[in-house]
Amino acid sequence: MYGRKACQLVKEFATSEKEQLKTFNDDLFDQVIKECGSHNLGFQSLVRKMQDEGLDTQTARNGDFYGALIHHLSLVRNKRCLMAYMYNRAEVIRGLRWKLGRVLPEEIVKKLSNSEKDYLKGYSGALETYMNDMNLELTVDMVPPKDPYIKVRVLEDIGEVLLTDKSANLARHSMHFLKRTDAEPYISQGLMEELLS
Repeated sequence: MYGRKACQLVKEFATSEKEQLKTFNDDLFDQVIKECGSHNLGFQSLVRKMQDEGLDTQTARNGDFYGALIHHLSLVRNKRCLMAYMYNRAEVIRGLRWKLGRVLPEEIVKKLSNSEKDYLKGYSGALETYMNDMNLELTVDMVPPKDPYIKVRVLEDIGEVLLTDKSANLARHSMHFLKRTDAEPYISQGLMEELLS
């Protein structure tokens, strides 16, 4: 039945957990694209047949017209399902960029298609450019913290890094008192944790 594969694609996204991505379904996506191609060929051949018979494609109401209409409507439905799948995945990717920072964990990156990786790279670049031009860090907490400094414990060896006000050796299991803006990227990547007193 026409449109069933496209519907499966949308259902797959709809059944996933909120703000979580399943692996991009290349196989099903390609099958829907292939189905769109066959609908397009079917539509064109029926319209061409009507034109060869000298019928007006706008006013004729024969079997070929209704066949072409079914192909057209199936093509439009598949296109809408593909767009919904891509748009909703892009929304999740943007949300993850805001939550986790510039570098997403490898287990999330593995789930992205090549075009989604390019989209993430472009979106991150645009966001970084804007923040640099405006001299703002928009990805930090939306609620102002009580203290700009936080106490953190390093979970993975990061090494010597240059922070906004000093340089520090972030060795595994070491504890530091850092500016929140310096620590946030490492916390979101899971390389350190905030110690709440």
